[in-house]
Amino acid sequence: MGPGVQGSERSVVTVGVYDGVHLGHQKVAGRAVAIARERGLRSVAVTFEPHPAEVVRPGTHPHRLTGARRRAELLTGLGIDTVETVEFTYDLSCWSPAEFAQKILAERLRAAVVVVGADFRFGHRAAGDVETLRTLGREYDFEVESVPRIDDISSTSIRERVTAGDVAGAAAELGRPHRVEGIVVRGYQRGRRLGFPTANVETPPHTAIPADGVYAGWLQCVPVNNLPALYDGERWPAAISIGTNPTFEGVPRTVEAYALDRDDLELYGAHVAVEFADRLRGNTRFDSIDALIAQIHADVEATRRLTS
Repeated sequence: MGPGVQGSERSVVTVGVYDGVHLGHQKVAGRAVAIARERGLRSVAVTFEPHPAEVVRPGTHPHRLTGARRRAELLTGLGIDTVETVEFTYDLSCWSPAEFAQKILAERLRAAVVVVGADFRFGHRAAGDVETLRTLGREYDFEVESVPRIDDISSTSIRERVTAGDVAGAAAELGRPHRVEGIVVRGYQRGRRLGFPTANVETPPHTAIPADGVYAGWLQCVPVNNLPALYDGERWPAAISIGTNPTFEGVPRTVEAYALDRDDLELYGAHVAVEFADRLRGNTRFDSIDALIAQIHADVEATRRLTS
């Protein structure tokens, strides 16, 4: 966990896993920011790493819509002053709602107001809800405001859309394109030999990767660890392939992105983001290389139209 609120300074706190920072999350965080600015206080978002489900139900490993760095970036982009990432451990999972309210909200962050979603649960076995939090707020001197959820939008529903390849539907609930990040590694270089050099992106474990298929989207180098992004973070329209490439046998599942009209990019070792606009088609086995190349040309033109 970070350094917390210093001295006697009080804060407006919002708490949640915030995986995806979707439109519902944005509504909650935005309300915390608004209250903080009205009262001249700092706004703090408390998130958890790893995902609590990984600790409470080992082996479940929910696919992550956003990593910790990206999540913090999105929250600060909404105006949150400080993102406190709490290490979620088995011991923490056993805390009662009162322990969490006392140790984290009252003592650590000196909360004046706590803003949460209407379906917020906390404490051992999710025993606490918004009314529990209000009761504890009276004991520990903080107000509680709950924000109604946006119907049918949740991290779970977005994961389901991504898994099904419905990246356009996921984007509608996220308020932006779904993104995966990773390091560009050397692949089989078949794309280069076909005239379409691709960035082969190695993503972190448990990343929410869309279903196998071909997608239109974008490729961008992003800064990490205070290092500037290559190519000044320029964002290129990209045709994206996910899967094992059925035309070639023995190929492991990959995420590959071809930046349209760019055969000069040197991206090995770069940290990149791949964003998804829409799904073009499923994966198909082609009878010849010429047929495959003709389809790639069609995919490129479709991508150009969708990302223009």
